Amino acid sequence: MIFTRTKSSSSQKSSGSPSPAGEGAGGWGAPWRAILLLLALKSSAQTLTLPALIQQTLTTAAPSLQARAAREGGYWAYRAYQASYRPQLALAGTVPNFNRLITPVVQPDGTIAFQSVRNNNSLLGLAVTQNIGLTGGQVVVGSQVQRFDNFVGNTKQYNTQPFNLSLNQPLGYFNGLKWDRRIEPLLYQESQRQYLEDREAIAQRVTELYFDVLLQQVNATVAGQNAQATAELLRVGREKYKLGRLSQSDLLQLELNLLDAQQAQAQALLDADNAAVGLRTYCALPAAEADAATPPLAVPTPAPTPAVVPAEALAQARQHRVAVLAFQRRQLQAARTVALARGTTGLLATLTANLGYVNQAPYLADSYLSLQNQQQVALAFSLPLVDWGRRRATIRTAELARDQTQAAVSQDERSFAQNVLTQASQVPTLAGQTRRAARADTLAQRRYAITRATYEAGRLSLTDLTLASAAKDLARRGYILTLRAGWVGYYRLRGLTLFDFETQQPLAAE
Repeated sequence: MIFTRTKSSSSQKSSGSPSPAGEGAGGWGAPWRAILLLLALKSSAQTLTLPALIQQTLTTAAPSLQARAAREGGYWAYRAYQASYRPQLALAGTVPNFNRLITPVVQPDGTIAFQSVRNNNSLLGLAVTQNIGLTGGQVVVGSQVQRFDNFVGNTKQYNTQPFNLSLNQPLGYFNGLKWDRRIEPLLYQESQRQYLEDREAIAQRVTELYFDVLLQQVNATVAGQNAQATAELLRVGREKYKLGRLSQSDLLQLELNLLDAQQAQAQALLDADNAAVGLRTYCALPAAEADAATPPLAVPTPAPTPAVVPAEALAQARQHRVAVLAFQRRQLQAARTVALARGTTGLLATLTANLGYVNQAPYLADSYLSLQNQQQVALAFSLPLVDWGRRRATIRTAELARDQTQAAVSQDERSFAQNVLTQASQVPTLAGQTRRAARADTLAQRRYAITRATYEAGRLSLTDLTLASAAKDLARRGYILTLRAGWVGYYRLRGLTLFDFETQQPLAAE
C-alpha cells in the first residue's frame, strides 16, 4: 500500500480548491511523510490515481462498454425509423411454383371429376412502396409478370402488368407513423444524452469504490502505526516497571492495548483486501494490478469547487439532461395510447384504389402489346352497432392512464428540480467541510505527538494518551470521508446538469 498525494487534472483547473491545513508546498506534512517513508520500504508498485482510474474505466470496463452499446442501439433504432419514411424497393415472387397432383373439379351437373394436373405458375414483381406519414396510408408503384405452364396440354400463358399504381388509405384508424414522427426523435436524443449521464455515473461509482478502498488502506496504515507505537510504549513501560515507576495495572493495560492494536491491524488489512475486490472488478484492472492484494492508491487533492449558482445549474440541467426529454416523451406516449384506443374502435374504414395496365398472351412480348386499362376502387368499413360500452370503457381507461402519467411527470419534474438545486447548493458546504477536516487532521496529529512525548516524560496518564490516539485516528478517517463526499458530489453535480462548471461548457461539447 502506498499513499502519494497527487494533483488531479480536474483540480488543476480550479484555483480556488482548498488544501489541507498545515500543508506546505512539499506535500502532506510530517505525519504523512512518515507514512510514505514507512510504506515505500514495503512496496514499489506504481500508484493508482483517481483521474487515471476513471479514464481507464471509461475506456475498457464493462459498464462503459454497455453504455456505448446502448448509445449505438439508440442510433440504429433511429436509423430504422427514418428508413420507414423513405421509398422501399422490393423484388418479390414465386419462382418456380410447380404442381403435379390430382385435384377434384366440380362439373356443370354438380358432380366431381378427378383430373390430373401438372403445371407451373410463377410470379415475379418489382414494387416501390412509400408510406404517407401525414395520413398513415401507403402508395405502391409496381410492375409484375406471371407465367403459367400447362404441361398436360403443352401450353403456356403470360399475364403482365407493366405499370400499376395503388393506394391503401385507412380512415379512422390509428396513425402510428404520425406518432412515431413525434416520439422517435426524442428517443434518439435520449439515448445520446443518456450516454453522457452514464459516463458521469460511472465516474461517480469509481470515485465511491476508490475512496472505499482508500479509507480501508488508511485504516490499515493507522492500525499498523498504532501497533508499532503500542509496542514501543510497552517496551518503555516494562523498563519503567522494573524501576518501580509504573504500576502492574498500567503494564497489563499496555499489553492488552498491544493485543488490541495487532488484532485491529489484521482486521484492517483484511477489510482493505475485501474492498479492493469490488474496485478491481468494476474497473477491470489489468492482471498486473489485480494480482496484488490491494492496489496502492494515491490520495487525491480536494475536489474542484467552482462557483455554482443553483438557478443556473437548474437551467443547465433542463437544457441538457435526458430526464427533460423523457418527461416530454412519456406524455406523448400517454397521448398515443389514447389515440390508439380511439383508432381501434368505432367507425373504421379502408379505401383501396388501384389503376394500371394489364394484358395476357401466349408469348411474353405479345403480352406487352395492346395493353388494357385496369381500375379498382373499394371502400371497406366496419361499424359496431352494439358493443355494450366497450369503446367508451377502452377510451376512458386510456385517458385515465394518461392523467396518471401526467401527474407522475409533474411530480418527477419537481423532484428533478429539487435534486439539482440541493446538489448545487451543497458545493460550498462540502468545500468548507474539507478544509475543516484537513485542519482537524493536522491538529490531531500534532496533539498526539505532544501527548505521547509528555506521557513518555511521565507527566500524563495512559488514558490521556489513549484519547489522543483515538482522536488522531478519527480525524484522519474524517478527512478521507470528506474528500470522498467532495468528489462524489462533484461528479454527481456534473451528472445532474451535464455541464462542466469549471470550463463553462456542456459535457456534450467534449
